Amino acid sequence: MRQGLILSVVAALSLALAAGNVSATSCKDPKTGKFIKCPAPATKPTKCRSADGKFAKCGTPGAKPAS
Repeated sequence: MRQGLILSVVAALSLALAAGNVSATSCKDPKTGKFIKCPAPATKPTKCRSADGKFAKCGTPGAKPAS
């Protein structure tokens, strides 16, 4: 019982450390190898409005992102 508990704790810690390393490698500068601030993901506006103020599909002519 005790050995199984210890094994599960060790497995959980190793998974947590592995997950941390995966996210850290994506924020390294490939040229210098130094850690840099991760760029913010690009977000698209979820809704757009047409020229007359009604909701429209984004990408249609005259549609602008709703604030």
